[in-house]
Parts: sequence; structure tokens; C-alpha cells
Amino acid sequence: MDKTLIVITGPTGSGKTGLSIEVARRLGCEIISADSRQIYRDIPVGTAAPDEKELAAARHHFVGYLDLEEYYSAAQFEADVMALLPELFSRSDYAIMCGGSMMYVDAVVYGIDELPTISDDVRRRAYAILEREGLEGALRVLDSLDPEYGAVVDRNNHKRVVHAIEICMEAGRPYSSLRTGRRKPRGFRVVKFALDFGREELFDRINRRVELMVARGLADEARRVIDRRELNSLNTVGYKEMFKMLDGEWDMATAVARMQKNTRVFAKKQLTWLKKADDVVWLDPHGNDVAGDVIRRLI
Repeated sequence: MDKTLIVITGPTGSGKTGLSIEVARRLGCEIISADSRQIYRDIPVGTAAPDEKELAAARHHFVGYLDLEEYYSAAQFEADVMALLPELFSRSDYAIMCGGSMMYVDAVVYGIDELPTISDDVRRRAYAILEREGLEGALRVLDSLDPEYGAVVDRNNHKRVVHAIEICMEAGRPYSSLRTGRRKPRGFRVVKFALDFGREELFDRINRRVELMVARGLADEARRVIDRRELNSLNTVGYKEMFKMLDGEWDMATAVARMQKNTRVFAKKQLTWLKKADDVVWLDPHGNDVAGDVIRRLI
């Protein structure tokens, strides 16, 4: 395989973007964003999307790509990236995929099971169950449709519960029957990297990044989109806390503290996901030339 997809992943706040840009600059290649929120337009502050200077330093794909109202999934991301990669590989032997949305990363690296496209009608029906009966009611419906998946799903994650219901309803069969777990062959080499910060240092970086987002106008950004707060694209850390502040439920200090805490919790989940993988090269973020370390390990 003479083409290589370099994956730079890791928890939020670990410096993925800066490292990816430096590696891309040295190799003369392009960057694919694997971030399920940076893919949307109009919310660059709260998603820590690359700024104009960073976008100018290396060509990025899938940043500000969709309207907030548009539905997107890991399966769609896999299809879009696999369609794009031949073009990128025609210009370079390398392409970089940077991001911490682990389902997006795994969809491209390993492949994802073929699942039905969810129709608008089924999506409305599934979310109506959640709105009408709450998470407990949605779990009862999932258990009746697919008790096998109901036994392993994160029962506190309403998005995964509802998505499983959607698939059962759309396919007319249990979601678990469609999950093969087989890896798809790829016609290119994949090398995965992550920056190995200690937990205390990572959490400090997260706390400071949240403060920087607020200083850059996160509250104003949230105010501009609050009328669309029910959208899945805005159902994420940062906007949920800012919406409560704008509603008068919390003051700014409380919203910032909760955002910092919830971001740290999210980072822990990302780390748990990564630690289960046996193909991640962990990098010392304090090295003299981390980008050089990445490039040397490609040889």
C-alpha cells in the first residue's frame, strides 16, 4: 500500500488541530476533520473549529460543511470520506484525518455496518416516543424491539437509544441483527496517533480552553442559535450550558464551571474508547518535535 491515512485523534483539548496542521504542512497533504460538531456551520467558537489562519495553513475538509438542520451520521461520514480519499491521494501519498469523534474515526478506519437510511417520518416517530414517555419509556420500547441491544446500550445516552429505535423501525428487524462487527478492507495504510497528556494536565488545558471560548464570544454565538436549540447539532456540551445561562437558570460562572466539568467527563469517555484500541501510537506532547515524531514513525 503506497498511500497512508494518518489519523491524529485523542481527547478534546489535547492539541490535535495544531499537530495536524504542522504535519500537513511538512508533508504537503490535506486534512479531513473527524469532528461531529465542527462539521456544522455557524458554531465555530463552541466547537473549537479551526480559525481562518489555521484553515489557510492547510486545506481542511468537512469543517463548516453542513447547515445546523441537516442530519448526519458516522455511516454518511464513512461514505463521504471514502469518496474523497482517492482525490486526496492523487495529490499526495498522505492524507490526515484529525478529530475526536471516535465513531467517525472508527467508521473510516474499520468500516461501519450497512444500516438503513432513517426517513424523516421514522425519525419524528422515534423522537416522539422520547418526548412523550421520556428516556425510561424509550428504553422500554427498545427492549421490546431489540432486547439484545437493549442489554448493551448505554442506557443513559438518549441519542443512542433513540437511534437504535430508529434503525429497528426503519429496518423492520432488530438493530443487533445488523451489527456484524466485521472490519472492512481498506486499500491504504492507516497509522493512528494520539497525544498522551497526563490527566491533570489535560483537565487544566480543557478548563483554560473553555475560558477562552467564553472570551471569544461563546455566549453571543449561543444566543444567535438558541431558537434552534432542539436540533441535534446543538445538543452538545457548551451550548446546553450557555442556553441555561441565557434562560436565566444559571449565571455565567455556573455555566462555565458546568461546561468545564462536562467537557472533562467527555474527555474521559474519549480516553476510555482509545485505551481499548491496540493500534494507537501514543506521542509525548512535550517532545522537541512532535510533528517530526509522527513523520519518522511513518517510515
